[in-house]
Amino acid sequence: MFMAPDPGLARLRISLRAVVGIGLAVAASELAGLSLPASITGGLAALLALFTVGDPTVRGQAVTTALLPVVGFPVLALAATLHSVPTVRDAIWLAVIFCGVYARRWGPRGHALGIFAFMTFFITQFLHAVPGQLPQLYAAMAMALAASSVVRFGVWCIERRTPPPVTPAAPAGGGLSRPTTRQAFQATAACAFAIAAGQVLSHERWYWAVGTAWWIFVNTSSRGETLVRGFRRVVGTVTGIVAGLLIAVPLDGAPAPTAAIVAVCVWGIFYTAALSYSWMMFFVTVMAGLLYGLLGVLHPGLLGLRLAETAAGALGAALAVALILPVTTHTVTDRWVGQAVRAVHECTAAAARRLAGDRDADPAPRAAELEAMLGRVRFALAPLVHPLNPMRARKTRARQVLALLDDCARETRGLAAVAADPDASYDARLTAACGRVEAAVEVLVGAVPERAVTTAEGAPGHHSAARGHHPGAEQALAHLHGLERALAALATPLRASSAASA
Repeated sequence: MFMAPDPGLARLRISLRAVVGIGLAVAASELAGLSLPASITGGLAALLALFTVGDPTVRGQAVTTALLPVVGFPVLALAATLHSVPTVRDAIWLAVIFCGVYARRWGPRGHALGIFAFMTFFITQFLHAVPGQLPQLYAAMAMALAASSVVRFGVWCIERRTPPPVTPAAPAGGGLSRPTTRQAFQATAACAFAIAAGQVLSHERWYWAVGTAWWIFVNTSSRGETLVRGFRRVVGTVTGIVAGLLIAVPLDGAPAPTAAIVAVCVWGIFYTAALSYSWMMFFVTVMAGLLYGLLGVLHPGLLGLRLAETAAGALGAALAVALILPVTTHTVTDRWVGQAVRAVHECTAAAARRLAGDRDADPAPRAAELEAMLGRVRFALAPLVHPLNPMRARKTRARQVLALLDDCARETRGLAAVAADPDASYDARLTAACGRVEAAVEVLVGAVPERAVTTAEGAPGHHSAARGHHPGAEQALAHLHGLERALAALATPLRASSAASA
């Protein structure tokens, strides 16, 4: 709950870089003599650029960052000019929401641009910006993106020295079953409910409900994932409000201590985002309270209203995923588990080809893909293993699946390490073992797709005669036997899960 591995201190470095980049962006706005709302806009724009832009290459990240104003400036102008026409304003925001979610089908760039467009509209409501402020807001946003880019791509380009993260492709779908299409309708409906409910609660702070509904749909793909994310958002908001009462309210907008604690919150948002949505929301809520303090509008009742608006947005999201094109947790987890099992086979076959003498076969990328896939499986299964899940049988099966997939990953990593040893020799027994692994995969998910690599038999560089029982081959066989056992055991909880959901 409080500790998690951070290989290479990557999260720590990225979090510290965010503090530096956002701090530089705000400092640039202040030195330029811009207003406090403009400085806040600049800081939030820099935060979004550093947080949401996730292209696999540094060049792609730079291009996406350069495109952020292309979507941000028009949305900023629309949001600022439509304050006096709430019906049109709400309709335009819903259109931005639909397009922003739909744009996720174009990968990380569409994802980042969609979030930036939505949050630009949100920031305008947060600051109650009017058309007369647009020049300063544009200047602040442009300077902030430039300043954060100097830090990210020049002074401290962490990504240039580390390989890009492996992002598993989502299971395919078509028409309304395509995840981005389905979520676009769900998120729009959820936000429409949030607009109505939020305005019943408050005519001034209604937008918090919309923000809640929107962010709950980010990186979720099933009904269970969305419900769990909504629960975690409420938990993070409640704890953040308690902290805000103890920290933000007594500070009452004092500039120096507020700036210092905001920097801590920025660090916390980036450091915990990949680990815990509740912790991230805790820091977001504390930071929001501090910003309200700077604007001179913070009081305990405002924090209580924030909680009510959050609950309204979470309710809207829950209703949307339950009533509009619903996708069960089982459907999503079944697809991700199937992809993970196929990834096990592909890594196994690549390792066997490498041991057979094919120097072009490299199981390491396959192993990295499997690790990323397992991360997505854990996220998909989170609703089933959640402590509040009352269905104990499903919770037990989900934990069994996770444990056995972890066993598969461990054996696959070991096999890839053996294959990387140039002294490891081919052993004819590997062919039979790989065949058994492939058969186990076919039992679980059906025939392996054509894109899967072939087994060792018939692979380029295959040696027809065994070279003896080399220690590397013995280790490889041990890992293959471990995979066999894990895959065979995995069949039991998967079949039981399928029967229960039928």
